[in-house]
Amino acid sequence: MYSSQILDCATAQSQDAEPDHGPCRLCGERLKTTVVDLGVSPLANAFISRKSRNRMEAFYPLHAMICDSCHLVQLEEFESPQEIFRDYLYYSSYSTSWLKHAEAYVAQQITRFNLDASSLIVEIASNDGYLLQYAQERGVKVLGIEPASTVAEVAIGKGIRTEIAFFGEETAERLKDCGVQADLMVANNVLAHVPDLHDFLQGFYVLLKKDGVVTFEFPHLMRLLQETQFDTIYHEHFSYLSLRTVSQALQQHGLRVFDVEELPTHGGSLRVYATHDESEKHPTQISVGELLHRELAAGLEDMKTYKDFAERVVQIKENLVEFLINAKRAGQKIVAYGAPAKGNTLLNFCGIGPEFISFTTDMNPHKQQMLLPGSRIPIMPPEEIRHSRPDAVVILPWNLKDEIMPQLAYIREWGGRFVLPIPDLHVL
Repeated sequence: MYSSQILDCATAQSQDAEPDHGPCRLCGERLKTTVVDLGVSPLANAFISRKSRNRMEAFYPLHAMICDSCHLVQLEEFESPQEIFRDYLYYSSYSTSWLKHAEAYVAQQITRFNLDASSLIVEIASNDGYLLQYAQERGVKVLGIEPASTVAEVAIGKGIRTEIAFFGEETAERLKDCGVQADLMVANNVLAHVPDLHDFLQGFYVLLKKDGVVTFEFPHLMRLLQETQFDTIYHEHFSYLSLRTVSQALQQHGLRVFDVEELPTHGGSLRVYATHDESEKHPTQISVGELLHRELAAGLEDMKTYKDFAERVVQIKENLVEFLINAKRAGQKIVAYGAPAKGNTLLNFCGIGPEFISFTTDMNPHKQQMLLPGSRIPIMPPEEIRHSRPDAVVILPWNLKDEIMPQLAYIREWGGRFVLPIPDLHVL
């Protein structure tokens, strides 16, 4: 009763004073419609050092909106990309499944587009060289463009040519003036991280050869909605993308989508293939029209779809908090695995701290001995799970459960269980 009164009060307040949410980053129309309001949260990758544990954190609204005109789901920009990615601690190479995904991608595209020693692959947000290393091994020329110097230096140390810069029209023009023109451009899980979509996409138009190809991979909005993957909403993700919105954006910059693949990565992603609009080398495949039709049938332009999604988000919160309260009262010890950005959205929205989850663990040594933002849950090495013998392990990167659960199968020795909070609470 008390909780519902608070929710009713919050709803009434939002109706009484409608805030100005600014313009859509794709079409410029004023944003009016809420997808889901997750309250306030710190930046999801702003990990806290032990020595800074008593310092104040910045919290920002985590309020996803949808444009009534172009239907792009988006967050407002509260912090610049320069600030968000200044001390970035995400290293792609710590996920074995992601490395396999990258290696398979390189092999597939080299074959499909007949790339050889005379070809150039340019990856945007190339991180620690996780993907370009496989192209370089096959004798194809590579160039990475990565704004976070922390991870770019790792790639450079591997011998992978890397430009430390944010990508956009200016960077593309500068590289083109130096003779850089790409046969294949790769943008994996970066399009959603860009507040200025138009500047970013114009860079591909500039740097891509006439018949060159660019592929974008990003979590699919349709899957996010269908499986209530609200934890993938965080400040580093400015946009939540469908094939339709990406196609609209690319068209404004002289680029045409000619193929699309559905992928299992990150809970369900798309790989979109595009080329210059005037290129006749890559005809549009039937897959494009079919997926556009399925998105429409799934209600991506129906506001009721988003209202239903928001209601399910609250149910997930209730179920997880209830499980943790009952486990605590039963004297059980609960820990977590992983320190992904999505986990921080989940924990902060649900109000979960060390009083419920004693610690989490992560393979990335750069995150170990840090504290999660907001919740201040400590991050330990994975072997700490074996030492502490918890009753249950909450898998925060639930999209990697098939990789993680076999690694932690030893918890069965003492009756330990796995907890998967999304899309529904499962205790396994």
